Amino acid sequence: MSDAADVLLVEIVERHIALLTLNRPEARNAVNGALARAMAAAVTKVENDPDIWVAVLTGAGDGAFCAGVDLKEAAAGRAAEFETDEGGLAGFVRAPRTKVWIAAAQSHALAGGLELLLACDLAVVAQSATFGLPEVRWGLIAGGGGVIRLPRTIPKRIAFEMIATAKPIPAADAQRYGLVNAVVPAAEVVAEALGLARRICANAPLAVRESLVLARRAASPEETELWSLVATATGRLSSTADWAEGPSAFTEKRAPRWAGQ
Repeated sequence: MSDAADVLLVEIVERHIALLTLNRPEARNAVNGALARAMAAAVTKVENDPDIWVAVLTGAGDGAFCAGVDLKEAAAGRAAEFETDEGGLAGFVRAPRTKVWIAAAQSHALAGGLELLLACDLAVVAQSATFGLPEVRWGLIAGGGGVIRLPRTIPKRIAFEMIATAKPIPAADAQRYGLVNAVVPAAEVVAEALGLARRICANAPLAVRESLVLARRAASPEETELWSLVATATGRLSSTADWAEGPSAFTEKRAPRWAGQ
């Protein structure tokens, strides 16, 4: 199992800006226990360091920004490790944060990867990237915030279609629907995100922070009840045969055989 120090690279690239890189390219940067623990520690580091004003989150390699949770490890019974008590999925999607976070998706953001992007404040993405919630294809629910935040971010009928069909959308549509801020060539994603971070850092940091606290509350009213409903729905699904069938089918590289129970 990968060590937490290896699966997430954290560096201060210039004054006030931290660059975090999901570093499991061999697994398309899928979330496992080590990555969740590393992300939780990184959030704490960013929050507690007064000299860090903006964090940019990207992925290693060109396979994916993040392809969601590691279904092979889920099939092996380690799914509980993909979340932390305070941060939720990847130690991040529900973590209390006051600093600005920018997703720099150099490639596809799928399942939990899209949920990481939705949890960030801003997003710069590659022209070649796609965005989707394929969980229902594997008998799962987008319980890391996808089913809550996507309909609050883009037109609800587009969100409902993405959730129910598992079909991803291209970067151009993601920008048109307001899911992302900028679409650039893959090689320019991190540079564009860092440029955005610099523009943010040119402003008074406390004013930015307090303004975003209010803006986040306005954009996403209290989510506590919704998270409770997600947990209940996940609990119902987890007791079904289909819940285990999806990850097993993925691991065995075959089409799922749904029982509907």
